[in-house]
Amino acid sequence: MSKPLVIKIGGAILETEGALKTLLAEIKKLKSDAKVVLVHGGGCVVDDMLYHAGFTTVKKHGLRVTPKDQIALISGALAGTVNKSIVAQASSMQLPAVGLSLADGEMISCKKSELDLGEVGVPSPKSSQLLDALLNSHFLPVVSSIGTLANGDLVNVNADDAAVAVCQLLNAKLLLLTDVNGVKGSDGEYLESLNSEQANNLIEQGVIAGGMTAKVNAALQAANQLRRSIVVASWQSPEQITQLLSGCGIGTQIQPDLV
Repeated sequence: MSKPLVIKIGGAILETEGALKTLLAEIKKLKSDAKVVLVHGGGCVVDDMLYHAGFTTVKKHGLRVTPKDQIALISGALAGTVNKSIVAQASSMQLPAVGLSLADGEMISCKKSELDLGEVGVPSPKSSQLLDALLNSHFLPVVSSIGTLANGDLVNVNADDAAVAVCQLLNAKLLLLTDVNGVKGSDGEYLESLNSEQANNLIEQGVIAGGMTAKVNAALQAANQLRRSIVVASWQSPEQITQLLSGCGIGTQIQPDLV
């Protein structure tokens, strides 16, 4: 396999018994032939920690609002608890993993979001040196969606956007894993393919809503910048990853615009 594979997972996989272990087992099978980077969010874990700390969770357009008084807790949840839990599970399976944030090795730079979301960053690829070194040494980089601004302030980054930036950095393939088998159309059936015009229509109709809106928009951005399709599929069927690398269609293929 010539291009690395970036796989994005969310917090739901961590809350489903055995799901993360099953996914990591599939990644371990691929490791001899493929370079894999795992990028994660962890919204469910963050929500739970915020609740117990007496905070409420607010979202706009499917994106988390991160007030300044919550960024330390959110960073600790994502770059700490969630990240190290994934690394620990991988290590228990003899899958050598290294836990990172977007700021490590200056791999991803961030600027403050203009969407009035608080301490939220917009990521851009910067340096692949660290990831290249880890991948060439056969490690599994596990990257949390916490970044820093140029002034050193911590920012929360939408995990789909973080995965897109890492994908751009490595010129990699991108697989966005979610808890459903892809993106549904207006008839309620999963779509094999989706372009920006179709996506915008479905968003206007409210068919694509909530977190799926952010996921589809991130995938469209990546598809257009990389000039190839991006896959949205379910983590509940991790064996599909092998099918994807073999050239088979899985989930919903997010297509770039025609030029």
